[in-house]
Formats: sequence, C-alpha cells, structure tokens
Amino acid sequence: MTKEKHQMIADIRTVVGRKVRQLRKEGLIPATVYGHKFESLSIQFKTLELEKLFNEVGESGLVELLIGEEKLPILFRNPQYSAILGDLIHIDCYKVNLKEKITASVPIEFIGESVAVKEGNTLIEVTTEVEVEALPTDLPKSIEVDISVLNAVDDAITVADIKLDEKVEMVTSLEQVIVKIEAPRAEEVIETPETEVVPEDVPATEQKSESDSDESSTDKEEKAE
Repeated sequence: MTKEKHQMIADIRTVVGRKVRQLRKEGLIPATVYGHKFESLSIQFKTLELEKLFNEVGESGLVELLIGEEKLPILFRNPQYSAILGDLIHIDCYKVNLKEKITASVPIEFIGESVAVKEGNTLIEVTTEVEVEALPTDLPKSIEVDISVLNAVDDAITVADIKLDEKVEMVTSLEQVIVKIEAPRAEEVIETPETEVVPEDVPATEQKSESDSDESSTDKEEKAE
C-alpha cells in the first residue's frame, strides 16, 4: 500500500532570541532545519497547520518541507512545549537522505482486549515507543501490539514479540518489556492534613509572584531558539 504523501509549507525566519514571543502571538511557531552536510535554516510554521500535521505523523512520518521553490524531505524532531500552557512552542526538522537508513522512535499502538484486565487486573504500559532503523520512506507511522494475548497475572509482551516489515530493523533491545499484567493494587489511604497552608501563611520572602514564574518559564523556553 502506498503511503500518504505529507507536505508542509514554511517561511524563512529572521526573528530569533526573545523576539520569537511575538511570532507565537501572531500564530506562528519557530523551527530549525538541520541535517548531515546541510547548513541549518531558521524557519517558521503556521501554528494550526503544524500542530495538525505533527499530531498525524509524529516523529517517524516523512514530510516534504516546502520553502519557496525548495523541497526538503524531513522528519520532525525534539518538539518543545510551554511549561505553563503546554502548547507547542518550537520544533526541529531533520533533513534526511532518502537513500540512507536512519534510526527513529516509533509509537506503540495497543489494540485488542485483555481477558486479564476484564477480570480486574492491571495493565501496565512499560514502553510506549521503540526505536527502529529503516529508509525514511519505510518508517512505520506506528506499531500495533495486540494485548488480547495477555490472559493472566505476570503475562507480558516484549519487543521480541513484535513483527516488523522486512524492510524495518528493530534497534530497541528484544528483552525490553512493552506491556504486562499485574494484580490489582490495594487502594492507598491518603491522610488529610490537620491544617492547610494557604499562600498568605507563607513568608513573603518564600513566595514567588506570577510574573516571576512566567518570566522564568519563558526564559527556559527561549534557550531553544
């Protein structure tokens, strides 16, 4: 089956450093294109378009990046999110060579229903992604793991149980546990403290204003630019 072709338009970015805050207010996300024997480029995406595509392809989906008349095959890398709102604030674009194999993280997609879980036991997701090696055009969008084979406590699925296309090679250790069944845990009793400390009870020197918190978080975010 032919994979769907994904394209994304970007513009060259001239704004850097602290000034990128204004870009985000204008509905744009700063990004950087880099790769082997490729001079890095500062670019910017329309926020809504980038979020929609990134949610669909993740970090293993090949994207054709359009910058003016130039077309670059890229994979998204290192998404960074706001510490305050959780919004996507920066992303890298790794330019690939379509004829060279690369290593990429591919998300695990759990399917099926486990008898053990239906009986009241707990499903523990140990690993949510694995690393594989393949040509950029052969990278899977996700890897399905069928949990219907888990029938009792201590049953587990490891990386060795995953079946891949012959064009894709597993990099993660075959002994790595992906998901397992554990007996239900006893409910923990959380004691309510006798007294509750409210902000007014804390000495002024130990309190941090909202503006200080915002500034600190913003500074951390801008180190990526």
